[in-house]
Amino acid sequence: MQAKLGKKHTSKYGGFPWRQHNYNYDEGIIGLHEEIEHFYRYILPTPSEHAARNKVIQRIENIIRALWPQALVEIFGSFRTGLFLPNSDIDLVVLGFWKQLPLRSLELELLRLDIAEAGTMRVLATAAVPIIKFTDRETKIKVDLSFNMANGVQSAELIKIFKRDYPALGYLVMVLKQFLLQRDLNEVFTAGLSSYSLILLCISFLQLHPRNVFHKNVNLGVLLLEFFELYGLRFNYSQIGVFIQDGGCYKRKEHIATDCRSSQLYIADPLLPGNDVARSSLALVHIKQSFQWAYRVLSQAVNPPNSTSFSSILGRIIFITDELIDHRNWLHRHFDHKVIVESISPLYGKINCSDLSNDAAEQLFYLSQSAYDLQSSVRNGLEKCITEEPAISDINELDFPADIHQ
Repeated sequence: MQAKLGKKHTSKYGGFPWRQHNYNYDEGIIGLHEEIEHFYRYILPTPSEHAARNKVIQRIENIIRALWPQALVEIFGSFRTGLFLPNSDIDLVVLGFWKQLPLRSLELELLRLDIAEAGTMRVLATAAVPIIKFTDRETKIKVDLSFNMANGVQSAELIKIFKRDYPALGYLVMVLKQFLLQRDLNEVFTAGLSSYSLILLCISFLQLHPRNVFHKNVNLGVLLLEFFELYGLRFNYSQIGVFIQDGGCYKRKEHIATDCRSSQLYIADPLLPGNDVARSSLALVHIKQSFQWAYRVLSQAVNPPNSTSFSSILGRIIFITDELIDHRNWLHRHFDHKVIVESISPLYGKINCSDLSNDAAEQLFYLSQSAYDLQSSVRNGLEKCITEEPAISDINELDFPADIHQ
């Protein structure tokens, strides 16, 4: 299924650009771990991509401030947390005082100034969160604009705290975001799973994991398989809700005060009591089926006899399209001249990122590839990592709380 899906989109570059040509990948679960690390390093935003996004934000902010000088424009979502794919939207919120949200006024101004690519402007005025969606004409980057949703900024700051607490969180989220994106299951307005909901599921999974997953040497391949197993095969969606507050827990739906549909996923908003952030993810059946499929495919792929029959283990469930690679190359050619070392930090300064040094260090990886020995970083401490993880055949014996079972 995956190979057929990717062939027509990956004929130029092969679909797996994260794989290092001079790297000798291990078989099985260790090879999957190595590929996840390499995928994460590949998919991280480059300074050129940051420069392009900064230019989009500055242009939109200038338009908004010209219309409403007292308004404040804030970045939130994946761009604020650093957990965004190269083709992810830029999430912006406009904070100000209006008797009625000026969605149409802003739409008309963006159209007048020819900011949006033709045919991409959409105003979702009746959505739970009214929003303007469009693709920036100059950079081809998608933008989501909302009004007076200050909790989005708070949510992003909360996620950054969990990123520091769980080193594996970013790796899992980036792989899973790519996985859902390729199946059109990553947008709430199409009944998919939002980025925020996905991140909360990952946080809950790590919080309630029976083993210690706080250390940096955890096997990412095992964690990915366990995530797919939990939410694809074992989680009881009809009876259980997900909470990350106070260290994380599961609650039976009859004990949740707010009304929630028994057949749907319930994820409690950690910042707004009573709010179910997954209430619009109505494509749960398809999401669950996709997780089931991924678990079975990867479980088979990590068995050593099957590892050599396909060039990439991770590539059995995700791929990178030729179009995305070409767009990243285009951004590099057109915005690399705007990149200097100092240009990395102003974005994070603008959004008050408390872990600037860590994120800036990640971006400097792209300024000098030779300064970072990727192969040694993956190999370093890997033997210790292996001894701490169970064999793949033992995954069904993991001691997850009984309440999650069907």
